Amino acid sequence: MPYKKQTLKNGIRLITAPLSETQTASLIVMVKVGSRYEADRDGGLAHFVEHMMFKGTKRRPNTLALSKELDGVGAEYNAFTSKDVTAYFIKADSRHLPLAIDMLSDMLLHSKLEAAEIEKEKGVIVEEINMYEDNPLMYVEEMLEEIMFGGNSLGRMIAGSRETVRTVTRVRLAAFKNKYYQGRNVIIGLAGNFLPAQVAEVKKKFSFLAGSKKNFNKIKIKQKTPRVKVKYKETEQVQLALGWPAYSYFDERIYPLQLLSVILGGNMSSRLFINVREKNGLAYFVHSGVNVYEDTGSLVIQAGLDKTRMDLAIKTIILETEKMKHNISAVELKRAKDFISGKIALDLEDSLSIARWYTSQEVMTGKIMTPKEKLQRLAKVTVKEIQQVAKEIFNKKKLSLAIVGPFKDEKKFRKLL
Repeated sequence: MPYKKQTLKNGIRLITAPLSETQTASLIVMVKVGSRYEADRDGGLAHFVEHMMFKGTKRRPNTLALSKELDGVGAEYNAFTSKDVTAYFIKADSRHLPLAIDMLSDMLLHSKLEAAEIEKEKGVIVEEINMYEDNPLMYVEEMLEEIMFGGNSLGRMIAGSRETVRTVTRVRLAAFKNKYYQGRNVIIGLAGNFLPAQVAEVKKKFSFLAGSKKNFNKIKIKQKTPRVKVKYKETEQVQLALGWPAYSYFDERIYPLQLLSVILGGNMSSRLFINVREKNGLAYFVHSGVNVYEDTGSLVIQAGLDKTRMDLAIKTIILETEKMKHNISAVELKRAKDFISGKIALDLEDSLSIARWYTSQEVMTGKIMTPKEKLQRLAKVTVKEIQQVAKEIFNKKKLSLAIVGPFKDEKKFRKLL
């Protein structure tokens, strides 16, 4: 899967990955800014800016004008804000790539940020916050990161709070956008079926101001005792999230950690799925995953549990994490490597996935690892390395637990840990 990386005069990095065997082309723009870059009073600004980029430009005066053009050619388009990145993308028939280039550049360079639209969007975002908080499956991981990374913007909800959203002004929103939407903070990915002239058009259209990279407050977790947070909600199923501090993008231990996560709870043949769900019937879903940031990371286990058997469920989950320190077979490791290899192949079947693969690595690390290179690195991981990572990660003193369900007493759960 060949790619080419160029740095434009204004500092923008452009990554192109041609695919002649597809009829589509995908354009993605990643801006290195997310909720962790915000001051406390500005919580939610990065996410708010993302919303406002769809509210109209001088040439396309409102949301309908933008969406009609893209819907008219059957394009897929959207955006997302994470804790460290904001991204915008359009995937379309390659015949309509000129529209995608023009549309994204128009939105990101010429959005009007009208005060009246900002006021209306406050209500939309508050409802988005309400949606997250009313959905225990979505909200429990937000709770977990709040207690794991508390005291740092990394532990804050991406959308901000109702209070910070309601106090947003046009002046603050525009200032935030202008500070971060600058050349050296922007990575553009173009993948699929495109022509050299269209690459030239991307360079021409995305004339961001040059500027220096912006930083955030790095975090180092200092945890000596388990942390617990319980949110009372009258539910039939309890949502639980367990988390441990882990590694950054720049730490070589993320490779054994990713394999550890697959073996532990990454699929339907994993240890947690078999022992928590299949053998004991304690959960409908149970899963583990790895979150990675520039300066830290976490391993997280989530589960939807029977509220009458919480004690047994938590003990069973923790027991499985302890087993990872001493008991991993070569067969399990091979299966985990094959699983990741297969997932990468499936994930990179289309142009948008390929564009995201390259731009997401570039925006976070400034380096690109091809799928083949990543698989080669994972292939070198040994059972011993995974066991060593398990011993480092699964420290009960550094465990955090978040629960949404019909409980109020945190002491009960502290005792279980």
